[in-house]
Amino acid sequence: MAKTYNIAVIPGDGTGPEVVREGIKVINAAAAKGGFRLEFTEFDFGAARYLKTGETLPDSAIEEFRKFDTMFLGAIGHPEVKPGILETGILLKIRFALDQYINLRPVKLYPNVETPLKDKGPEHIDFVVIRENTGGIYTGHGGATRIGTSEEIATQLMVYDRRTVDRCLKYAFELKKKRNAKDPKYAAKPITLIHKRNVLTYCGDLWYRAFEEMGAEQYPELKRDYNHVDAANMWFVKNPEWFDVAVTENLFGDIITDLGAMIQGGLGVASGGNINPEGVSMFEPMGGSAPKYAGQNVINPMAAIGAAMMMLDALGETKSSQAIEAAMIEVMKKMKSQAAGRMGYSTTEVGDMIAELVAKS
Repeated sequence: MAKTYNIAVIPGDGTGPEVVREGIKVINAAAAKGGFRLEFTEFDFGAARYLKTGETLPDSAIEEFRKFDTMFLGAIGHPEVKPGILETGILLKIRFALDQYINLRPVKLYPNVETPLKDKGPEHIDFVVIRENTGGIYTGHGGATRIGTSEEIATQLMVYDRRTVDRCLKYAFELKKKRNAKDPKYAAKPITLIHKRNVLTYCGDLWYRAFEEMGAEQYPELKRDYNHVDAANMWFVKNPEWFDVAVTENLFGDIITDLGAMIQGGLGVASGGNINPEGVSMFEPMGGSAPKYAGQNVINPMAAIGAAMMMLDALGETKSSQAIEAAMIEVMKKMKSQAAGRMGYSTTEVGDMIAELVAKS
């Protein structure tokens, strides 16, 4: 009997439903070819529901999500909703409640995709950023007093415990081992810790000591390196080929992965996963909801298709995931651009071409 995976889908706002549609189209083609089944359950959480009901994400939804094998997200965000409401009420709530403590962000430049980095090609840009996803400054420790006065005080604290740091580092070291075994070009590079330990002396020291201890005791065969986050930003631009697996805390990871998205060709091709290795994970394109393009069939679905590809890989359907990536590469070679409205194809046509290639693979 064919294996069945149950997937919770949140199409979300703006162009989210359009790119999710293409992602589902492609992985359905992969499932038919690979001999497994996908069952989708759609949820309407997002701006439209919030504007109508004032509700972001009820606790009951979290309990429902726990029953699924994985989750697929389109986009969250709307110009009529104050920034932070949907992000904290939906995205962060899911990450924290489901303990999706790893943000997995491949930074990979594909052929025929433009990068703003001069003289850099696919052979130079192929690394992964592991961002700790449930700790740090995003946990909301802090507060404000004397609001609205000239003496107003606001605090937001970066808080980490050793367990949270260790489990993130463990995931990163294990991923580095897998990549080293996959290709000698990865084995020649170090695993890189990124922080700001010269200024953030408490949290930075915790991360650095944990990194060095785990590396020396459990992974002595792996090369290790450390970058201050400001230096890492420079090296991402100047020498992206130095990196293979980079691991960092939550805030710094949020920032440097957007830089990573740009050097790999933009948010239209950048995908990510919010991972709980022991539980329910959620995969999404890294771009926003892009409401100005909604309903025009011109948005690039590559990032959503890439997220769906990552989702299948995480479910153990690696061969199907590889077939999707190969098809994506072939279609990218035909596209005029990865920018919305300039691809040379519609959103639907891009999805159709990739799905057709996957079916024939």
